[in-house]
Amino acid sequence: MQSPEAGPAVSPTQIHLTLANFADEIVGTLAHLFAYVGTLALFAIFALAGLRQLPDLRDDEPTEKAGWADASRSHPAFALSRMDSLDKTASYAIFRHPDGGRRDVMRWAGDADKPVAELEIYREGNEFDVSRPAVAGLAVQMGLGAASALEQAGLIDTKFGPVALFRPSETKAGTPSCLGYLKRNEEPALQISGFSCQGDTMPARRAAIACMLNRLTLLTSGNEPKLAELFARAELKRRSCDTQGPADWLLGAANAQLRGTL
Repeated sequence: MQSPEAGPAVSPTQIHLTLANFADEIVGTLAHLFAYVGTLALFAIFALAGLRQLPDLRDDEPTEKAGWADASRSHPAFALSRMDSLDKTASYAIFRHPDGGRRDVMRWAGDADKPVAELEIYREGNEFDVSRPAVAGLAVQMGLGAASALEQAGLIDTKFGPVALFRPSETKAGTPSCLGYLKRNEEPALQISGFSCQGDTMPARRAAIACMLNRLTLLTSGNEPKLAELFARAELKRRSCDTQGPADWLLGAANAQLRGTL
């Protein structure tokens, strides 16, 4: 006879079921915990990614768009046949602008690496400012201060047509100075500019610039058929080069005023 104080007997099967339910609850709790932690980690990743896309709030002013950058990996698009009057080529630099502009700059140096000539071909992009004076920046190219005044020094005839020459306004009479030059082309949008200090007299320096421009050739036009057409037409007008001989040039009333295409 069973004692009234004794409880119902627990079978082994019930114990196993209880333990199994307890184990299931633990596994379920851990699964929910891992899912919760994973969700928090995912939100943290999204938050960090979003913060990286936000502008830098440390500066009050918006970040300016990048300007001209060195593009040394690009292939040269132009070349100049050998010039005996120039001792050596100092460099060929290429610069690109995010808005599409490209500048190919060739520089020559003489004794003590002193610059003696420069030739820049600027293919204009959307960054080009039509309101900017045509000669703006030419003084800096010539190694002068940005505020240095330039005066016209006549025109020379080249295979690209008439090219305007410039010299520092404070040049003393009879003293040769480096000459700057500028040629604008509307179609395609192109600007050729630079300077030369070659020659002992002004006529010789004019002739040296004309010779340099007549020897300028196109290596590749890329996807610019109008550029190839421009140089093809110019080649038909190429003249013999004599840096010691006179170059066609005009002074006085015949000077262009740089209000149109040169």
